[in-house]
Amino acid sequence: MSQASGGPLVPATLRGHFWVGSETRATDAGTVPFGQMYVEWESPARETGQLPVVLVHGGGGQGLDFLQTPDGRPGWAPLLVAAGHPVYVVDRPGHGRSPHDPNVLGPMAPSMPIESWLDVMLPEAFAPLRTQWSGAREVEDPVVRHLTSSSGPMLADWEQMHLLEQRRLAELLDRIGPAILICHSAGGPAGYLATDARPELVRALVAVETIGPPFLKRPGVSLDWGLACAPLVFDPPATRASELRLSIDGTGPVPLVLQEEPARRLPNLARVPIAVVTGEASAFTLFDGHLMAFLEQAGCDAELLRLERHGVRGNGHMMMLEANNVEVLGVILYWLERNALAA
Repeated sequence: MSQASGGPLVPATLRGHFWVGSETRATDAGTVPFGQMYVEWESPARETGQLPVVLVHGGGGQGLDFLQTPDGRPGWAPLLVAAGHPVYVVDRPGHGRSPHDPNVLGPMAPSMPIESWLDVMLPEAFAPLRTQWSGAREVEDPVVRHLTSSSGPMLADWEQMHLLEQRRLAELLDRIGPAILICHSAGGPAGYLATDARPELVRALVAVETIGPPFLKRPGVSLDWGLACAPLVFDPPATRASELRLSIDGTGPVPLVLQEEPARRLPNLARVPIAVVTGEASAFTLFDGHLMAFLEQAGCDAELLRLERHGVRGNGHMMMLEANNVEVLGVILYWLERNALAA
């Protein structure tokens, strides 16, 4: 807030919240909401002409990942507002302030154990490169406990989860108009699918270490459509994922799975510039090239942003919460300045 010479207080930013998704379901007890998605927004009090940014969290986390770092510094959301962007931070359906009702959303998968969380976020093999993490790689570490306290399970049915997230993000875009999507980790499929559904409303897609590699298969998760468990629009059309003919190169540490040539294109995603962002101290460096190869084969305009190549060193999977989160965001903003259209 600011006050000019005894005049009224003038807020520097405006903020609020709402939910998207007005669907309901009938239960034995009556009518209940279905799959609503919480959206927290903040924008400069004065119009800046900058595009809105939608932030989509990963894993079983919530939008809090973008609000503040564990040591109390501003997260990417307030930093983007300070840069002039209206910002919309979502809690994906069933996470955070988007309530999970198992009677209508279905069962949850088991929560990720903290030990497994550490393996993903802070892989031991990359410890020599990891310099930006503010805590220790221990179950009892306060930073680890802080972050895992905000994380919960995900829906057991990933295809239905991805379809629901696609609908809700599309509804949000319908409401706010053209925007930039920044999606992290398990929030990546929601971003790809929403872009596929509303390419005319997505000015750029920033994929921050999104779940992969393409066509990933592991217990409970099968990215049968390459980037998601739910269908994407291909050309020529594919009505079933089994119609995508695949080739597998198993010579590297992570198998490279691509379409057989001639490959189907992703015509909607091809309309939107995509940045693939990877930290130096992350296991995602083992397969970010796989994602690039898949996107390029499908006709997409994608660019790989390896942070260390831009002078930003030592980052892992939770780069938005690390000591140099401002510098990481700076790399993304520079790319957006060159690739996203003006509002």
